[in-house]
Amino acid sequence: MNILIAFDSFKGSATSIEIADYIEKGILTADHTVNIQKVPIADGGEGTVRCVIQAVSGKLMSTKVAGPLGEPVNATWGLINDKTAIIEMAEAAGLTLINSGLDIGLATTYGVGQLIETALDYGAETIYIGLGGSATNDGGVGMAQALGAKFFDQADQELGHGVQCLKELARVDFSQMDPRIPKTNFIGLSDVNNPLTGPNGATAIFGPQKGATAEQIASLDQTLDNLAKIVKKQAGLDFMNTPGAGAAGGLGFGILTFCHGQIKSGIEEIINLVELDRKMANASLVITGEGQIDGQSLGGKVPIGVAHLAKKHHLPVVAVVGSIGSDISGVYEQGIDLILATTNSPMTVQTAVKRAPQLVEQAGMTVMKAIKLGQLV
Repeated sequence: MNILIAFDSFKGSATSIEIADYIEKGILTADHTVNIQKVPIADGGEGTVRCVIQAVSGKLMSTKVAGPLGEPVNATWGLINDKTAIIEMAEAAGLTLINSGLDIGLATTYGVGQLIETALDYGAETIYIGLGGSATNDGGVGMAQALGAKFFDQADQELGHGVQCLKELARVDFSQMDPRIPKTNFIGLSDVNNPLTGPNGATAIFGPQKGATAEQIASLDQTLDNLAKIVKKQAGLDFMNTPGAGAAGGLGFGILTFCHGQIKSGIEEIINLVELDRKMANASLVITGEGQIDGQSLGGKVPIGVAHLAKKHHLPVVAVVGSIGSDISGVYEQGIDLILATTNSPMTVQTAVKRAPQLVEQAGMTVMKAIKLGQLV
């Protein structure tokens, strides 16, 4: 039997690479004759760079950039065949970089722009940017500032970093942006379709996760609305309602507007990047999964993307997950044949995280035992 393992990370617990190793150990404990192929995968969020670079034997790079509050951080990114770069915005502007005291109004994507500059210096012609885990809500303005864009108030004074500074925005100037930008193919990787503003926009939906109060949400949403209107008036660019513009605190809008890029499904693009279709050709079973599977998994998450591809190859799919949420009937309709939770008794989240290696290994063993049972029936 040939089994292909393609997992997302269990956020806050284990990387996709680690989860695949645990599953493999459990499978081989139950049947050491099985052939296993592991393909780490992601949807543009946490772990995307390392997954892709391992899958395609690319180069892992590290660059010191400004963090979300301006402090220096070492950001990891990847280079494939010296022409394609893959960046996670969270490496430069992510929530995990904030130890305490996040002020959403001051957080900036400036470091993301610095990563782009570095990738361009290395000769990248295509740059993928994972849009997930952001601490920011600046509409990608910080990124644009690092790339040479300038933003001015009514007194023609240049504005600083963070969406709070944009409250006084009156004019934009793109004339000094890096001339390599229009010649480069930018692709934002997202698993959400939110617009920039409004009740389903970046601030209203994701602001509370970053500590924004109800008062701040209304103010910051208006600020991003003003940004979009000024850009439309002065540059003729209108991406405020484009699906995905609200991803990563509006960085999706920034990629569309300042980098002339595109927003695409993270899982679909990464499936192509890691050549999962080709690697599935000889499989007889696919095992996938994520930390929690629920109704929201239908919106571009790893297990669904993997299952869709597996069904093109007429392969059975097992999803091993940390926990099973509500409303999963639609998940089964998307090509997953069995969902198996790793938690095998009542336990706290902290305990489940701590015991992840053992629990996931046991799940791998259970999958193989179930297959053997099916062969006997």
